[in-house]
Amino acid sequence: MYLTGIADEASQNIKTQIEVTHQLGWNAIESRFIDGKNIHDLSEEAFDLTCKALEGTGVYINAFGSAIANWGKDVRDDFSITEAEINRTIPRMKRLGAKFVRIMSYKVLDSEDQMVEERIRRLKLILDAFTAEGITVVHENCMNYGGMSWQHTLELLNALPGLKLVYDTGNPVFTRDRSKEGHPWQDPWEFYQKIKEHIAYVHIKDCNVPSAESDNKEVYTYPGEGRGQVKKIMTDLMESGYNGGISIEPHLAAVFHDADANTGSKEDPIDIYVKYGKQMMEILNSIGFKHIPYQP
Repeated sequence: MYLTGIADEASQNIKTQIEVTHQLGWNAIESRFIDGKNIHDLSEEAFDLTCKALEGTGVYINAFGSAIANWGKDVRDDFSITEAEINRTIPRMKRLGAKFVRIMSYKVLDSEDQMVEERIRRLKLILDAFTAEGITVVHENCMNYGGMSWQHTLELLNALPGLKLVYDTGNPVFTRDRSKEGHPWQDPWEFYQKIKEHIAYVHIKDCNVPSAESDNKEVYTYPGEGRGQVKKIMTDLMESGYNGGISIEPHLAAVFHDADANTGSKEDPIDIYVKYGKQMMEILNSIGFKHIPYQP
């Protein structure tokens, strides 16, 4: 297994992202935002500067956290929006040598009809476009249709052969299970167990459930300090032979999908990111994990 992270949570400056990666002794970044824009929305000039900043540093972009079909996109929107993002993403991923693209399955609608057939139709087009270029598509259990429960995730997997998963340890903690009566909070361990054979990549996030004390917002924590079952899941993954990427996504300094979220920390974002990475390494070391550098 190799370690990486969504380094824009330390800084949206690419040079700082490289520096914090070096501080942790890692050699990979999961790229998402640079200078306030998702990497597929950067100008050509800005993207060229990003590539030049990476040259000779020994740091690589292993994966791309795209905004394709994410929680901010509506399945009723014109598909040309998605197509344009795909067409901008593919050549940039190929230039960077990134192997994984994170997608979602569009936001949850405020209606009983979730337009499942249309979601699947669109996801197949997304999947086919990237697969044809040798890029692995991973769906995240986040605030989207597939994240409504592990059953919803399996529904997509069954309909879309070749689709893989990025499992986020923290997202189930504050997400309602739409497959169960009363919509209780999801169980991270249950969700993981049901879909683990499809996992190709992992996001490490941890938090506690929303409560009256936290203004009904989830409270993010350092890894192993919340209810994400981080150590238990990582132990099981390791014992099951998983050898993919482990990507930290602290959410302690910024939550990109919710400006009002309770991040639980006032520390400097760079310090948080480095501390988070080191604490994650301590957890992994305690279960016998050996870090292998990312192989581009």
